[in-house]
Parts: sequence; structure tokens; C-alpha cells
Amino acid sequence: MAVVLIVDDEENQRNIVKTILEDEGFETFTAPSAEEGLRIARKIKPDVVLTDLKMEGMDGIDFIEALPSEPFRPPAIVMTAFGTISSAVDAIKKGAFDYLTKPLDEDVLLITVRRAAEKAGLLKENLQLQKTLFEQFKIEGIVGRSKKMVEAIEILKKVSSSHVTVLILGESGTGKELVARAIHYNSTRRAKPFTAVNCAAIPDNLIESELFGYEPGAFTGAVSRGIGLFEASNGGTLFLDEIGDLPLLTQSKILRVLQDKEIRRLGSRESVRVDVRIIAATNKDLEKQIANKAFREDLYYRLKVVTIELPPLRERKEDIPELVSFFIQKYNREFGKRLKGIEEGALKALRDYHWPGNIRQLESVIERAVLMCATPEIGLRDIKSELRYLEGRGVLDIDLPDEGINIEELEQELLKRAMQKANGVAAKAAKLLGMSYKTFWYRWEKLNLQSSKKE
Repeated sequence: MAVVLIVDDEENQRNIVKTILEDEGFETFTAPSAEEGLRIARKIKPDVVLTDLKMEGMDGIDFIEALPSEPFRPPAIVMTAFGTISSAVDAIKKGAFDYLTKPLDEDVLLITVRRAAEKAGLLKENLQLQKTLFEQFKIEGIVGRSKKMVEAIEILKKVSSSHVTVLILGESGTGKELVARAIHYNSTRRAKPFTAVNCAAIPDNLIESELFGYEPGAFTGAVSRGIGLFEASNGGTLFLDEIGDLPLLTQSKILRVLQDKEIRRLGSRESVRVDVRIIAATNKDLEKQIANKAFREDLYYRLKVVTIELPPLRERKEDIPELVSFFIQKYNREFGKRLKGIEEGALKALRDYHWPGNIRQLESVIERAVLMCATPEIGLRDIKSELRYLEGRGVLDIDLPDEGINIEELEQELLKRAMQKANGVAAKAAKLLGMSYKTFWYRWEKLNLQSSKKE
């Protein structure tokens, strides 16, 4: 039950309130003055404060303003006589939760204190959530000792304390969203929303309404106002993943947000101010897209104020042991297991594998191994079937020439080979590639590929 501090220079009043609250299960402390109340508040950190408005020395308003704000400022309820209600209203404007008039009504007192205790509970939950997220995404928790990862982490540390736009480059599965979240939760915006959107997964005709919102009547089916992701992320961070897939018209509107700090909902003539930090990511070569007139050059330079390049797992294999250890601990907790680690033979097999799906693929392998392992350590027996399955998907593998390959051509080839393997059944092809049917078909149509079967 919540802890309540009662501050009143009338002993009889303090005792009455104390008795009523303790009968309902609240833990109470009392103080005869605001000065004594502050001393007790610093010591016990109450959930709720009840204070008289008029007292000798420091009055109730000054007392509320002086209450400790760590870990949070407790909701404060002002008790006042009928003749000073206007002062109580003024106290609310200055931060009080509510006010009660004397003589106190027992039912109203209990209802008000319960409401204040509920607010205190929500504040505690929010603080705990922030702490959990900070611990989960703190920079020190990003695994990587390889040279390229150390360089990326150093940049990450420097940009987190600023508000600059960041562009994260790297193949799918390299941890771009994890880095974006780490930047957010190590910044001054950590208490505000972090919103992630995959630009490639939203059809072109819906992307603008998703990002900027819309007014009633803006399009068929828009019967009420819709708040877009920019507005929903106000004060926080919007992570635009796969930004290289955005249509040119939408790119121009995002450029305007970066320049003017305002958006305009579809169907509206009025602009709305927004304070949103943009972190963008892509696995595409944006400079090549600029040359092909598929990406705006001015937007590119506004996005890449700071660039973080994440290497693929095949280029940071020295990090695999640490990553494996991290994932074993993670899934030990999730599955309630106590695996001690991984045998050297199994670890060597993981080092030798080429990991086309990068860290995301490695995590999936370890997750399954932890779940299925019946011995103290993960052995080769626990992962070889998974690696054999992955190798067995070699029909989708493409030998990359030394000079590299066009990412879009590579994607086309993968989709075609998956469809051939699935005998033209898109649902099976999507499963082979480890993606949803919706995403597969969206990418298939976007690349103007042809198929006779869709089911």
C-alpha cells in the first residue's frame, strides 16, 4: 500500500487523517510543520503528500514546490478551509494534485488519496520501464570488440547526447534498430516515445498517411482525424528503417520536416509544429540511388549529418563468442534454463559459417539451441541440424563477385530463386526466405517481377 505523509500544524487534524488512512491500509507519517515535513520526505520518499495550506513558517504552496523530485515528485493534496479555495486552486496551478476542503469528508478524502496513489504507482512503473529500457539499450550493452564495431560504438556515444540526425548503414540483421534505440535511450529524449517504422513494409499509397496523419475526408474511409507517426513521436525519436525504399514524393515531405520542423496532415492546410529526432537506416547504396534518380540528394545530405556503418557478421567473426554468450544468457532467462555456455566444437562451427542473415540469424540459432539443449553446454549436436538447414537453402545463395553486386539485382535473384524452389507458390517462397507473405508479395510487385501463382 502507498506511503502517505500528512503535514498539518493542528495535531487533532493530523491524527484524524492518520486514523482514517491507516484503517484503509495506508502507511502514514506525520509532521507538524512544512520544514519537518521536508526532512521526513527526504528520508522516506512518500508516494502521496497531504498538506495544510496555511501554516506557520513555510506555507503549503512553498512546501509543495520544495518537495524532493527524485525519484519523482509525489502527488500533493492540499487541505484548506472554505475561505481559501482560491488559494487552493492557485496551488494546483503550481503543481498540487488536488485539494480538499475542511472539515474533511472521509469518503472524499479516501477517493482523492487513492487517485493520487494510483498516479504515484504509474510514475513508479514509468520510471522502472525507463530504467529497464536504459539498461537494455545502454551503449555498454552493445556487444562488439572488433575494430569496426568499436568505431561504431564510439560514434554512437558522441551522437547520443546531441539532437543531430543520424544515418545508420548496414545489411539486414546487423542491428540497425538496436543502435537507433541505444541512441534514443541514452539521450535527453529517453522519456519520450521511440517509434520505429519499416518504410519498405508500407505500400506507397499509405506511407504518407502513416507518417503525417490525415483529416476527415482526406481519402475514402478517412472518417476521423488520424495522428501520424511524426506527431505521435513528438519530443522523442522516429526511426525510419529502410528509408531507401521511400517514394520520391514522400522523401520531399520528410526533407521539409527536417528543414521546417513541421508537418501537414493529408487534407489539411494548416501546419503542425513537431520536435522529433530522425534516425534513418538502410541496407541500400543511397549514392547509387541518387545517381539513378531514385533518392533525393538534398535529403541524403540532411540525413547523413552523422553516419554509423555497421559491419556484417562475416566481417566481425571475433565478436561471435561474445554474442553467443550474450544470447545464451538472454534465453537462459527467458526459458528458465541454466546452460553454462557452448562447447568449442560448436563455437568453431558458428565461426566458420558465413551468416548471410547476420546477428539476427545467429540469435535465432542460439535461441533454438538453448531451448532444445539437454546438457550443461550447447554442443555441435544442438546446432548442426540448424546449420545444415541453413546450408540446405543454398539454392538461394549467390556467389558474389569481388567487385560486388547491385543490391536490387541481388534481391530480384533471391526472390526469383525462392519462387522457383516453391514451384511458383508465393507463400512457400516467403517462408523459404524467412519473411511474411505480405512483405514478400510487396517486394515482388515493387521489383516488377512476374508470377503465375499467388496463393
